Amino acid sequence: MRKIDLNDFQVATSETARDINRRIVLNLIRKHQPVSRAELSRQSGLQRSTVSAITEDLISERWVKEGALGFLPRGRKPVHLHINEERAGIIGINIRPSGTTLALAALDTRFLARDTMPTSDNPQAFLRELNRRISKLRKSHPQVNCEGIGIALPGRVDPKSGRLIFAPNLGWDAVDLKEPIERATGLPVQLENAANACALAELWSGRHDESVRNLVAVTVSEGIGVGLILNGQLISGASGLAGEFGHVTLDTDGPPCQCGNRGCWEVCGSNSAAVRYYAQAHSSGKTSRLASTLVFDDLLQLARRGDPKANAALDRMAHFLGAGLAMLVGGLAPDAIVVIGEVTGAWDSVGPIVERTLKERLGSRAVTPIIPSRPDLELRLRGTITLVLQKHFGAPSLG
Repeated sequence: MRKIDLNDFQVATSETARDINRRIVLNLIRKHQPVSRAELSRQSGLQRSTVSAITEDLISERWVKEGALGFLPRGRKPVHLHINEERAGIIGINIRPSGTTLALAALDTRFLARDTMPTSDNPQAFLRELNRRISKLRKSHPQVNCEGIGIALPGRVDPKSGRLIFAPNLGWDAVDLKEPIERATGLPVQLENAANACALAELWSGRHDESVRNLVAVTVSEGIGVGLILNGQLISGASGLAGEFGHVTLDTDGPPCQCGNRGCWEVCGSNSAAVRYYAQAHSSGKTSRLASTLVFDDLLQLARRGDPKANAALDRMAHFLGAGLAMLVGGLAPDAIVVIGEVTGAWDSVGPIVERTLKERLGSRAVTPIIPSRPDLELRLRGTITLVLQKHFGAPSLG
């Protein structure tokens, strides 16, 4: 039971009820389309007159469109309703130290166009180039009316100011990305930690049973990020830093992390860690110089070709990845943990080591399923689209 905070509350109004009912109907159409008004009334429990009024508003605002007639043995044939995927587009931006991806997507998260650009270590130079790329992307599809911009970052965002406050892998100090982009584009901007965006994308994807209300998304890339959906709600904490398990120390004698600590989970179990393990396996000479220039995709290719040192590096990464996941399973006991990143392409070899480490550390408590996400789903990028969609499809804010 959720306690009512009598020091900070807002009473429900008739507008609140209408907004909730509208979002219920909109989500039912999204989930069950094509669907009739009568079926929406049965699914929602709302009176048919209420459903009709809501759907007429949604049609007039072009969120919903009418389609083909349904079949009934007698009587008036029902008109099926669909989400109007042509109503608006959404710009999604996935920022990583290795590069930034932009995409223009339809309401069904189908990508219409995309672009890539380097991620500068100078945030002001990055913002200038990013705004230029956004403008170019919009001009490539002038018929699409953009609804907003969603941005996923390898760091944490202050929930009140919208400022990026913690991003050690980017090497940026606290910076305001939201206001300059909104000023340049005229569009509302939603910023979120990449793991949080992935968790939202998983929650909205429909790939999980309705009973899954406690879900953890773990992004494995240059670092490790964790997004928490608990009791169906995204958890960000008072400061926006909730979920920073990637910077919990696993090895007190481990290498220094960019956050200032030593032996953090991400410095032991990330893509960067695996590449470092491989480089350390070569003591000197040309091979060592080659190893120091490798990226994680190169390491995966070497492992597939049977390079023993590449496989050993992946095995060590998998051990630490499992150790961190054991921390999440033991502390949170979620319904599922979804792992996102290039490492899932090697899950046939990485997965068994992760599972073995979980069993060693948790015994019979290691019951949470660990689900590798398919790389082609591009959850980080799809999560950026979800950030904007939830403004219209998610539960309304009462604050």
